[in-house]
Amino acid sequence: MKTLVTTALIAFATFTATAQKQTKTVHTDESQLVWKGYKVTGSHEGTIAIQSGALEFENDVLVGGEFVVDMTTLGSTDLSGEYKDKLDGHLKSDDFFGVATYPTATLTFSKVTPTGKNAYQVQGDLTIKGRTNPVTFELSVYGSKANAALKVDRAKYDVRYGSASFFDNLKDKTIYDEFDLVADLQF
Repeated sequence: MKTLVTTALIAFATFTATAQKQTKTVHTDESQLVWKGYKVTGSHEGTIAIQSGALEFENDVLVGGEFVVDMTTLGSTDLSGEYKDKLDGHLKSDDFFGVATYPTATLTFSKVTPTGKNAYQVQGDLTIKGRTNPVTFELSVYGSKANAALKVDRAKYDVRYGSASFFDNLKDKTIYDEFDLVADLQF
């Protein structure tokens, strides 16, 4: 009898722990990832498609997440026609993100710290062009939506074109190393 009670308690505890953990898949067709890059003479912005993603919750508290971004969809939204085609092609080339060799980028959460109601500080590992570096950013969750904004230093990922970190005397041709990513997620 004692063994039966112990087994029942362990089964209940396992069921309860499992029921409290939940992985929510991101709806990639309803989510958006926007980038904005800056140069001495202005800026450009555009989108990149999220290939897959999930957020992990325990007792309705965010505890993890993982995303794969389809770099082949990298495109500008502030230009049109031949200028858009030229910029999009250049961003996809080896001068920038080398999407033929590196078709995806990934973000894996390593630590999530609640900072307020529905707000979290996320530490994670971002991989671009086969190079992985730590990132920290704020993420907010509201019902079945989440949003986050982070700054990425492209020099850490060997994205060299127009970077003063790699080249001297660029003057007004300098493209700043930091670019912004803003994610609006539906799950």
